[in-house]
Amino acid sequence: MLCLFDLDGTLIDSELGITACIRHALVKLGVPEPVELRSWIGPPLRHSFAPLLDHDAIRIEEAVEHYHERFASIGWREHAVYPGIEAMIDDLHAAGHRLAVVTSKPQRHATPILESLPFGRRFEKLYGPHPSSPHSEKASMIAEALADFGASPRAAIMVGDRHFDIEGAVANGVAGIGALWGFGSRQELEDAGAHAVIEHPAHLAGLLRAA
Repeated sequence: MLCLFDLDGTLIDSELGITACIRHALVKLGVPEPVELRSWIGPPLRHSFAPLLDHDAIRIEEAVEHYHERFASIGWREHAVYPGIEAMIDDLHAAGHRLAVVTSKPQRHATPILESLPFGRRFEKLYGPHPSSPHSEKASMIAEALADFGASPRAAIMVGDRHFDIEGAVANGVAGIGALWGFGSRQELEDAGAHAVIEHPAHLAGLLRAA
C-alpha cells in the first residue's frame, strides 16, 4: 500500500512555529492579530492572509515573505511529534508499505523538518506546492505521487487532518483517512468525504489490515 501523509497536524504539531511566524508577519505590516490562529494551520498562507489585507496582492506577498523569513530561521524547528506517530511509521515501514509526505508547505521548509524527524528516512518522497502558489494543490500532488510510485488509487491512502487532504484524496479516487489528533474536526473531515476517521495513530494499522 502507498501511504501518503500530510505533515502539519498529522505527523507533527506545528502550531507554535506557524502561529509565531504569522504574528511576526502581521507585526511587520502593522496589522492587528486575529483572535483565532489555529484555523490557519493547513490552508495556503495567501488564502488566510487575504481577508486581513483587503485582498491586496502586494501586501499579501509581503506578508508571506515575512512569514517565510522567520520560518526559515526559527519556525521550522518549533514543532513536536505527536504521540504514537513514530511507532506507527516504523510499523508501516516494517510491514512493507511505501511512504511519502504530501504537504501544503513549500519543500524548502518541509525538507529540513522531515530530515530532522527520527523516522524521516522512512519516507521515500516529499511533495510540496510551488512557493508562489495560492492553492493547496493536494489533488495534483497526490496524482503525482500515484504516478511516481506506479500505484493505483485503490492501493493508496491519504492521511490528513484537514479537509484539503481529504478532498485531494477524493479527487483521485484514493481513500482519505482523517486524523483527529490534528487541527480539523470530525465534522470537517466527514463532510469532505473521509473514508474513515481515526482518533489515534495506532488505529491506522487496523484499517489497513481490513482493507
